[in-house]
Amino acid sequence: MVRFKNRWLLVEFVETSTMDASAEKESLSTRPLDGRLIYNALRDSVVTNFGDTGWGAVGMSLNVKYFSPLTNLCIIRVARDQHRIAWGAVTLLTSIHDVRVIPRVIHVSGTIKHTQLSAIAHNREVIARFRTKLKNTALHHDSYDDYLARSTREIEALHD
Repeated sequence: MVRFKNRWLLVEFVETSTMDASAEKESLSTRPLDGRLIYNALRDSVVTNFGDTGWGAVGMSLNVKYFSPLTNLCIIRVARDQHRIAWGAVTLLTSIHDVRVIPRVIHVSGTIKHTQLSAIAHNREVIARFRTKLKNTALHHDSYDDYLARSTREIEALHD
């Protein structure tokens, strides 16, 4: 029996402000990102930049396993042999469903366990940054703690 070897990409999508005034009036909560939109944007990026041959190589193994709308953190699984194509497609993304983003690949791993550990550590760093920006940290302390506990459970529940 042959084992399917994967690469796991931990990606943060940093949203940029749009120049379109009508898009600024529309809040981000009315057009949230989710795993399906990210997958579709990745598919379009692969086809645009690497053609049908690139999509044929990556398409069967590409999978968005986790996405957090609060921290914009995403875990993507792809076959080991084609992970550079997927990585290139992620890097070349400029927008997802009319939301301008800058993708940042934080971690690439061969095992989901190390990706989970890196995602949990990154979530804690992002929440710590959120807390430092707040004027009254006691007000949102419980909601961030709840989010960290919930996201840690969700990330640890991921399986290959």
